Amino acid sequence: MQKAKITIHPDYRIGEIDRRLFGAFLEPIGSWIYGSIWNPRHPLADDMGFRRDILEMTKELGIPAIRMPGGNFTSGWEWKDSIGPKEERRTHLDLAWRQYETNEIGHDEYLEWARRVNTEPLYTLNMGTGSIEDALHCVEYTNHEGGTYWSDLRRKNGYEKPHKVKTWCLGNEMDGPWQIRSWEKDPRGYGIKVHEASKVVKWIDPECETIVAGSSTPNNRTYPDWDLQVLGECYESVDYLSLHYYHTAPEGNIGALMNASSVFEDFINTEIAACDVMQAHFRSPKKMMISFDEYGCNVSPQRPTTVGRFGAVDRSTYPEFSTHISRPFRYNDPDRPEAAEPGCYLNSLALTSVLMTLMRHADRVKIGCMTCGLFVIGHDEEHVWKQAGYHMFEPFIKYASGVSLRPAVEAPVYSVEGYNLNDFNQTPAYENVPYIEACASFEEKKGSAAIFLINRSWEEELEVELDISGFTGYSPSGHTVLAPEDPYAYNTYEEQPVKPFEAVDDRWENGRFILKAPKLSFHVIQLTK
Repeated sequence: MQKAKITIHPDYRIGEIDRRLFGAFLEPIGSWIYGSIWNPRHPLADDMGFRRDILEMTKELGIPAIRMPGGNFTSGWEWKDSIGPKEERRTHLDLAWRQYETNEIGHDEYLEWARRVNTEPLYTLNMGTGSIEDALHCVEYTNHEGGTYWSDLRRKNGYEKPHKVKTWCLGNEMDGPWQIRSWEKDPRGYGIKVHEASKVVKWIDPECETIVAGSSTPNNRTYPDWDLQVLGECYESVDYLSLHYYHTAPEGNIGALMNASSVFEDFINTEIAACDVMQAHFRSPKKMMISFDEYGCNVSPQRPTTVGRFGAVDRSTYPEFSTHISRPFRYNDPDRPEAAEPGCYLNSLALTSVLMTLMRHADRVKIGCMTCGLFVIGHDEEHVWKQAGYHMFEPFIKYASGVSLRPAVEAPVYSVEGYNLNDFNQTPAYENVPYIEACASFEEKKGSAAIFLINRSWEEELEVELDISGFTGYSPSGHTVLAPEDPYAYNTYEEQPVKPFEAVDDRWENGRFILKAPKLSFHVIQLTK
């Protein structure tokens, strides 16, 4: 059996962990909203039409923040048509997802759902077709106490107290040609607009923070110059730079899928460098923070490619410019929800690796919104259950608090060949990728620490030595493991093959904690004083 060693010390501090790092993302795509969290004709619907079983399990999970209501959707959304009596609301074509947006779930309903599940809403303003005036009116309607047209209209609509949204996303993926009213070719124009919008938000409510949309993928040919031009216009008025990335690996290539964290690592480091360049340019005392408010991992078959890596992307390869526009528009019908894809263990393990990467950048990455974070809760028309990803997401929410610690890892390594799946998903080669990945948190006042680790090897078990001798007076108080026999296993209501279990063969020797890590396993080790 090959061996690995991880050294964790309370002095190896990275930065304070913001609870919003363990957030999720919500957008009305297909049945994400209509037919899932909202279905007024469901027998378990509450007074506003929200499914109580989904709501209660979401509340139980305890997601600290949710970015809403999108997404690409928000770049064409008319929020003013989504408030007031439902029979008076206007239906629009949603060009982002080729659907009819009936606005039965609107601005107030999103924020009310967030209140009922006890999460902080990160609200996205329309910086595509929306104007500065629209942003002004939205923030005034949402946060101002009363005495103005918009705040009094909120009160008239049944919400006497302000919603008090504190974090505002100023647009979504505005560098992308797929975006409605894209700023791809005019980053300075977008930066100027964001600068003005951020001023408006903070003049209405000085306690608010704002997020500017940065590169939506490192595969865009404009990255990172686009970000530099945007920040050149709004650096001093915004608080966070938003990043998005969906890692795509070739089908059947487990090593490439589990290497997602390396690609995210490079993306984050590049964007931090861009932020620091702008800090030096403005001679500013402010250090820009990062909001990684959309991310995911998936696999794809090989498709024809027409350009070399990082070449100019052929527009015909974007679905938005070809097959996408040939699809008919459809209604969001809560009585006919689409079947949700089950979240398999392996894909959830890759997402966990990404979350660990965000933890290791806790000094700069303060917000993280896993795109499928809400859908670790599986459901059909009658039941809800915990998907495989639930058992990975929950431990971070419960135990990762205080400061993030930097682990020193010594482990066997592997290599990943570069690949070009299509003109939009291209990844360079990586060498010396350690099979063991780890992160840790430490809350000194509570006398607790948590260590998270993954064995990325798809072929063999590893023996892992944790050197935690620096934690004087601490000892292991729990070690849970996820390691299903089939990495592609997924949970259903009837069968749940992916469940955590307590490790039984650990050894504790003079400040060293020795464990066995089965192939493709996830571990949570708790220390208490």
